[in-house]
Amino acid sequence: MLIVHAFATPNSLKVPIALEELGLDYQLQPVNIRQGEQNQQTFVALNANAKVPVLVDPDGNNGQPMVLTESAAILVYLAERYGRLLPTDGVKRAKVFEQLFFHASALSPAFSQSGYFQKLAGEPNPAAIARFHGEAKRTLSVLDGVLARNAYVAGDEFSIADIAHYGWLWRKEFAAVDFAESPNVERWFNAVTRRPSVVRGIERINALLPQA
Repeated sequence: MLIVHAFATPNSLKVPIALEELGLDYQLQPVNIRQGEQNQQTFVALNANAKVPVLVDPDGNNGQPMVLTESAAILVYLAERYGRLLPTDGVKRAKVFEQLFFHASALSPAFSQSGYFQKLAGEPNPAAIARFHGEAKRTLSVLDGVLARNAYVAGDEFSIADIAHYGWLWRKEFAAVDFAESPNVERWFNAVTRRPSVVRGIERINALLPQA
């Protein structure tokens, strides 16, 4: 059975959504980043970068256990291993990777840093807040333009690129952005949220939160 070391974070959510879409059995292993568990030696042995998620596939490398980090890499691995969520056609495949890389290089870091400087930084930094909040809104506008032309972020089919974007848009409040000026993103977001795989993925990832 696949094992996913994760917490209730935007990047972690991507993996159970993909696994639910693929209909695979998996176990979620909680790593409470609020308590610093990602820095424990046992976890760092899995990911030297000390970040969730981490996928452990017991049969991933010619029958030998494989450990994989970075949510985008995990999505690609799962899609290729199980033959879904990533087109085989060259152009369609390239469009999925275009959005996946846009997410990893632009939207995800902008949303992450916007939230950090507004809510977690020890001291106010107006320049950093303006820079990253503005970038979060800009990348959202770019995505809105893409979704004005397509049903999904890379074309007419739901793919790992949609899963990647959804992870951070699920936590858009952390970055202090909304869909007021992004109606196409809102339409897409609501449609993705209704997918049974997404509902199940969110339920399972939220269950990792400590009970009050």
